[in-house]
Formats: sequence, structure tokens, C-alpha cells
Amino acid sequence: MTAPAPLLRRDPDFRRLWAGHTASQLGAQAGQVVLPLIAVVALSAGTEQVGLLRAVQQAPILLLSLYAGAWVDRRRARDVMVATDFGRAAALAVVPAAYLLGLLGMPLLVVVAFLVGSLTVYFDVAYQALLVRLVRRDQLVRGNSALESSRSATQIAGPALGGSLVSLLTAPIAVVASVLFYTLSFLSIRRIRRTEPLPAPAAGGRRHMWRQIGEGLRFVVRDSSLRAVAISSALFQFSFAALMTVYLLFLPRTLGLPGSAVGLVLAAMGPGALVGSLLSARLPGRYGYGVVLVSGAVLADGVMLCVPALHGSSAATIAALMAVNFLFGVFSQVVDVTVVTVRQALTPLPIQGRVVATLNFAGMGLTPLGSLLGGYVAGALGLRTGLLLAAVALALSPLFMALSPLARLGRTLPAAGDG
Repeated sequence: MTAPAPLLRRDPDFRRLWAGHTASQLGAQAGQVVLPLIAVVALSAGTEQVGLLRAVQQAPILLLSLYAGAWVDRRRARDVMVATDFGRAAALAVVPAAYLLGLLGMPLLVVVAFLVGSLTVYFDVAYQALLVRLVRRDQLVRGNSALESSRSATQIAGPALGGSLVSLLTAPIAVVASVLFYTLSFLSIRRIRRTEPLPAPAAGGRRHMWRQIGEGLRFVVRDSSLRAVAISSALFQFSFAALMTVYLLFLPRTLGLPGSAVGLVLAAMGPGALVGSLLSARLPGRYGYGVVLVSGAVLADGVMLCVPALHGSSAATIAALMAVNFLFGVFSQVVDVTVVTVRQALTPLPIQGRVVATLNFAGMGLTPLGSLLGGYVAGALGLRTGLLLAAVALALSPLFMALSPLARLGRTLPAAGDG
């Protein structure tokens, strides 16, 4: 993983955040493979049911993001992360228990997916807000690179672990791995001791909460660069949600890959994302933020067009899938880290949580519809055709980005509020 700056390495609270974030991401990455495979393998779910499951898990992004941003800005992010880790571990623990008791079915799996998705919304807003409260502005790039490199490393281990456990055990029992990692994250993050700087509590109750949400929305709408981030993210996430719904069915059913091979293929994104994290700390300063964002998005989305052309479950097919996922991991990670740095640099500290939530809402709010559409199109036209259409749709995001103010960002970013 990318080593943070020396001052960050010596900061015990940053190390605890880093360790907890890593464990939490590992639990999330393993769960993203295991939950759909429970539906496919253990419950014999069809394309529409898998699409529904993924849509339900993503729906809280649309329903809760804006409220979560204002809510986190009024609380200690550390406490929010601790509570959500505990809640996700408890919710997922229900799955193996229900399986052993003979009570597991799609309705229960859908409820668990919704609960885990809801708590993840709060965790994701909180950890990004906590980083800004813990480190100086000039340490943000290194801090983001360290956290994102951890996420990259979990993309290597998480899917591989999830796929392997599904093959060795049964899919419902394999979810225990995510429970353990969320518990480790809970134990690490609760040890953070630094007092976070928070705005003074304001009167007004629920009315004030909605006024705060409006402030976050207006800030993003008025800043041309953040507005472009929201739109380009929405285009990408909608298409990517459709693609992944079909992809998780395409690998085992069309190509005939076993669970361990599915995990191996998905895990190939991890080494690529790790390389992307290393590059993301250097490329913007050399070529400019705009060039890095647009070129990275074009390359990441372009390689996914190769997947629908593959056939069979031979070693060559698996190697080709791993190569595609590796390249996608490299360039998508470069884009992700660069976007996070742009957002943090342009946003004043008191509204970091609300801006994160607004961009999550705008960028990922359509993912439930993307998942549903992916399942519907795959059911109507076939998995291969559905995968091709979703891969083509990914090109909309870099096209918009190239025509937006993001393409004109240079080697240095304007101060917060100047966009």
C-alpha cells in the first residue's frame, strides 16, 4: 500500500483510521461478491431478482445520502463509523444464522442488503469527513492516496476471499468473513482519541437540518467543477451498476466460471487499483488534474468493451478477464482519487460531510435504477448483449467530463469556494 507522508505515519489516530478503513473495505469487498452469489447459488435467483437485490442495497444512497451528510456534519465522524461497523456486522450475521435454521430466502436477503446499504451510506460520508478533520490540507493528497491504496489492496483480497469461501463452504456461511472484518474495523476506529473540530450546535431542529442540506446542494450546484463531478459520476455509476449486475451473472452462467475463478477475476481489479493509487499521487502534479481525469476515465471505461467478446472458461479467457479488470482498476482508481482530492480542496471544512453526501446522492442515486435496468435488459436480450450495451453506456461519463470545466483544471487547484 502507498505509504503516507512521514507525519501521517507517526500519527496514531491516522493509523487507526487507516487500519479500520482497510478492514471495513475488506468486509465490503468480500460481501459484494458473496451476497449476489448467495442469491445465484443458494437461492437460484434469476436475472431480475439479482438486479432487485443489488438495487435494494444501493437504494439507501438515493434515500439517505443528503440527510446523512447534514447529520454527520453535526456529529463526531468517529462515533458514526463505530456505530455503522457494529450495525453492518450484526445485520450480516443474520444470514448464516437463518441459513442454519432453514429460514433463508430472498425476502430476508433483501432486508439485510437494505440495512447494510443504509449503514454504508453513513460510514462512507463519515470516513471522508473524518480524514479532513484529522489531517492538514497539505496532507490530503497523501492521506487520500493511503486510504485509497488500502481500498485497492482489499479489492485484491476481498473478491478472491469471497469467491474462495463460497467454493470451500456454502455461500451463506461465507458471509461470516465480512462480519469479522466489520468487527475489526469497529475495534480499531473506536480507539481514535483526537477531538474533532465541529461547528457549534445550532437551534432549529429538523427545519435547520433541511436548511443545512440545502446549503450543501447549493454549494455543489454553484461550483462549476463540483457540478461537473456530480453529473459525470451519475452517468458512470448508472452505467456501471447495470454492467456489474449483468457481469456477476455473465461470469458463472455464460462463461461457466466456478466461484473461485469469479473471485480471482474480480480480484484482478485490486492490483490495478493499487497501481492507480500510486500514480494518483504523482500524475496530477505533472500533467494537470483535468488531463488525468479525462484520460483516466476514457481508458478505464474503454477496456470494459472487451469483456462481451470473450467465450468459454479456458485459462486464456480467465487471463483476458484478469487483464481487463487490472487495467480498469488502474485507471478508475486514478480517477477516483483525483476526484476526491478535487472535491476536498474545493469544499470548506464545515460542509465537507454535506458536499460528500450531495455528490454521493447525485453520483450514485441512480444506481438502483441502473441495477434494475441491467437485470431487465439481460433478461430480455441476453447476458452478452446486456453486458455490451452497459459497457457502451460507460463512455457517456468521459465524454461529458471532456466537455466540462473539469477538463480545464491545471496542476494546482483553486481554494475552497473559488470554483
